Amino acid sequence: MPFCARKCDYCHFYVIPDKPFFHEPFLRALKSEWQLRKHLLPDQGLVSIYFGGGTPSRLNVLALEEILTWIQPDSSVEITLEANPDHVTLEDLYNYRRIGINRLSLGVQSLHDGMLQKLSRTHRSSHACSVIDQAYQCGLTNLSIDLMYDLPDQTLEIWQQTLDRVCQLPITHLSLYNLTIEPHTVFYKKRHALKVPDAETSLLMLRQAEETLANSGFERYEISAFAKESKLSRHNMGYWTDRPFLGFGPSAFSDWNKKRFQNVPHFWRYVKACQEGRDPTGYEEQLDSTERERERLTVGLRVLKGVQTHKPNLGLDSLIEEGWLEQDGSWIRLTSQGRLFYDTVCEKIYGLDLSYFTSC
Repeated sequence: MPFCARKCDYCHFYVIPDKPFFHEPFLRALKSEWQLRKHLLPDQGLVSIYFGGGTPSRLNVLALEEILTWIQPDSSVEITLEANPDHVTLEDLYNYRRIGINRLSLGVQSLHDGMLQKLSRTHRSSHACSVIDQAYQCGLTNLSIDLMYDLPDQTLEIWQQTLDRVCQLPITHLSLYNLTIEPHTVFYKKRHALKVPDAETSLLMLRQAEETLANSGFERYEISAFAKESKLSRHNMGYWTDRPFLGFGPSAFSDWNKKRFQNVPHFWRYVKACQEGRDPTGYEEQLDSTERERERLTVGLRVLKGVQTHKPNLGLDSLIEEGWLEQDGSWIRLTSQGRLFYDTVCEKIYGLDLSYFTSC
């Protein structure tokens, strides 16, 4: 769902300005793509549906309901909707639950108004808290929020204020990200003028988050994800454990039948292809078995329990000796130090010969 009221200064995802006249051609194209690909799905075994973006809540409830009627998921399926706090109403929240959405992911990012302004977010912290409380009262009790640190001019005190407020909210899940300044963003253009925390302060912020969240009952189960009451994101766990998935909409990625492909990242080209009954794929690749296992290992290591293997870790000894990986029986996982240098660990793994490696 590529629509956004405006593109945030730090955002590098494919989004377009939300205009009402985009919605009808988008839904028509999306339905055509669904008709094109639905035969790929098994009759049973659907685990999750994720409305991501962009800002999927920019579409009205009737449109979301129509999409779900195409899929007809049963009650066991996790159905997540991403939303921003600034335009979701109490009526929307009731209707989301009515149409079957059972998990809400809110782009909160910060609970400090000064930091929200730095991020060019249009909501205030008080409003975000109010929407979360309302969602819970409406029966949307599986609530997740996104939170960011390493923000321009952010201090340890400001960060702790946000963490303390977060722990008072009725949420069950939290995705934690440090700000990365990506090319083709407003932040990148003014990167030399931004005063972001240094590496030492960044580490202290992470430690603050780990301690505060743990004391409030959150368990860290993936590098960037924390959950209460075993409310892990079933959808995201699929990405990290190599579960096949299909993506729909402009720029959406899929990983299906050992092939990875992406729809064309252009709204009108996507719409035109779907209207003409053509496959909207703009890019695809097929990984060989060694590349596939290498990717399965590196992505799987994001999960704190690690990756299971039936063969010795012959090529990973150096990473174990450096203290970045550890082995427990048939499981290989990142150490606490390794989690801090995940990207470096992945680079080193990509330099190893993993033709021997088989995971499950």
